[in-house]
Amino acid sequence: MPLVPDIVIESLPRLMGGTWVTIQITALSVLIGLCLAVPVALMRVAKSRMLSVPSYVFCFYFRGTPLLVQIFLIYYGSGQFVDLLQSVGLWQFFRQAYFCAVLTLTLNTAAYTAEILRGAIEAVPWGEVEAARACGMNTRVMYRRIILPKAFRLAWPAYTNEVVFLLQATSLVSIITVMDLTGVTRVISARSFAFYEMFIAAALIYLVLVYGVLFVFRRIERRITSHMQAVS
Repeated sequence: MPLVPDIVIESLPRLMGGTWVTIQITALSVLIGLCLAVPVALMRVAKSRMLSVPSYVFCFYFRGTPLLVQIFLIYYGSGQFVDLLQSVGLWQFFRQAYFCAVLTLTLNTAAYTAEILRGAIEAVPWGEVEAARACGMNTRVMYRRIILPKAFRLAWPAYTNEVVFLLQATSLVSIITVMDLTGVTRVISARSFAFYEMFIAAALIYLVLVYGVLFVFRRIERRITSHMQAVS
């Protein structure tokens, strides 16, 4: 028996195409989700209930419901609002499985990331906040120069895990016909009946992607905490 089955070798170009789609979806969801998570996290720690309650509901829903259900609601559920979406020019986006997959994953990771950042913001030592105020910093400057940089350093290990979980969660988008790595693997294995060989190959590719993400994020973590390592 050959070390690498012929069906896997023959399918490598298609698997690489699906892997590229997986990387695209993950990267877009992470970038847009992080941009959305920062204001949501700031709303979560705000004293005004007009800001904290909507952000709490947003996080509660997307963290409290299964990701697969969210994908179905956005992809299939949007079909019930065709007239409304057409009137505002959005139906051309919601009719595409790729857009719905990115949107769902973005909202999901934004909710989890916002909670991670909220905890990190609240974990910033009170003495540093008081020192910033003593230096005459207003709230905006204090958040920009003291609280958020410190919070990101505290939250980075947990955020790394969230990105890894998101990468693995992209496998669910094949349910709505997105030809990511899992989707391509399912199609090939269904036609060739080489389920064992194909899904082992897909699992190995996912392992490479995950450890690639961990390598990059650990390098970033060492860079943003280099001053702490220098002290120790």
